[in-house]
Amino acid sequence: MQTRRKMLARSACVTGLLAAGVSAPAWAQQATPPGGDKGGPPPTPGTRLDLPNVKLFDGRTVTQADADGHVLVLYWWASWCPFCALQSPLMEKLWLAHRGRGLRFLGLSIDRRAEDATGYLAKRGYTFPSGLVTPAIARTLPKPKGLPVTVVRGRDGRVLMGEAGQLFPEDVEQIAGFL
Repeated sequence: MQTRRKMLARSACVTGLLAAGVSAPAWAQQATPPGGDKGGPPPTPGTRLDLPNVKLFDGRTVTQADADGHVLVLYWWASWCPFCALQSPLMEKLWLAHRGRGLRFLGLSIDRRAEDATGYLAKRGYTFPSGLVTPAIARTLPKPKGLPVTVVRGRDGRVLMGEAGQLFPEDVEQIAGFL
């Protein structure tokens, strides 16, 4: 999905955000979150992807058993990420449109503080299930390099798609085709 059009649009977006004075705070740009950027590229299609137990902000826990037999979208994001701010509304729309068809969703916030992530979700009215990446989660499910990161896990537990960087509306719409 990494096309020349996408790279040019991303470059234009960054230029526009910088010109508008929008950027992540200095501490966020320099910090390495628990999931870190130690990882390489997202997992390739066909790779088996096992899941740790993830406690969601609402207190529920997502387990591998919850995802098995379903298409699962894993979405690494942060409250301070300008590209996440552009992609998250699309992810919310995907979640709302397809959860009734069996889509599972797991947002993985790399914010340092849960309050930052929950405040961000509440302020924007996002309802997609999310939890905070902890060191234990990062050991089992390391965050690939980049942000946002979107990985689609198929019903059989194998990766169907993995992308680092902002997805555009047509990219997010393609995810529904995996259902």
